Amino acid sequence: MSHQNAARRNFAAMTNAWSTMTQTLLQSATAANRAAMSAMVPANASNGSDGDTVDASIPSIDHSHLDWQFDRTVDDPDQISVGDAVTFEKVLSEDDVRAFAHVSGDTNRLHLDEEFAADTRFGERIVHGTLVSGLISAALARLPGLTIYLSQDLEFSGPVGIGDRVSARVEIVEDLGNSQYRLETVIRNEDDDATVINGEAVVLIDDIPDA
Repeated sequence: MSHQNAARRNFAAMTNAWSTMTQTLLQSATAANRAAMSAMVPANASNGSDGDTVDASIPSIDHSHLDWQFDRTVDDPDQISVGDAVTFEKVLSEDDVRAFAHVSGDTNRLHLDEEFAADTRFGERIVHGTLVSGLISAALARLPGLTIYLSQDLEFSGPVGIGDRVSARVEIVEDLGNSQYRLETVIRNEDDDATVINGEAVVLIDDIPDA
C-alpha cells in the first residue's frame, strides 16, 4: 500500500510539473506584442529567471513566463484576415524535456541519456519532436479569440538541442468560412538560424465566453 501511495504522489508531482509548463498553451490571447511586454508586467513582478510567472495587465498573457516572447498582427477577433500572424518564442529547457518525458511516457534515451545520444547521428540529446511542435499551440493560443485545433500536418527537417531558443510562427493563409482558417506553421531553431518544422493547421476561432 505504501508503494502505491508513493506512486500516486510521484504521478501527481509529474502532472503538476507538466501543468505548470503548459498552462499558457491552453489559454487564448487577446492583445499584446513583444515591444509592449514591459508595460504589461506589474512593477513588483519577478524577472522570471527561475521560471516565475506574473499576472499581467492584459488577460491574454496572464501567468506567462517573462522569458517567453510573442508578437502578433491583430488584436480584435473580428478583424482577423489572411496575412495575420503570431510568433511565439521560448527556450526549451532540460526541465521541459524531463517533464514531457514523464507525462507523455516518451522516455526514448535519445532525449534523456547523454552517453547513449552521443553515439547517435545527432551526437547529443535532442528535444522531443512533439514537444517542439507544441510551440505551434502556444502561438495559436495567442490569436485573438478562443482557438480550437481542427487539424495539423507537420514535416520535421532538423533537431532542436536542449537549451535552444525556438520560435513558432503561424500565419493565416486562407479564410475557410464559418470562423475556420487555414494557417501556415513554421518552427525555427533561433540558435542555429534554421527551420526545423514546416506544416499547416486548420483552426476554428470562437468568441471568448463571458466571465
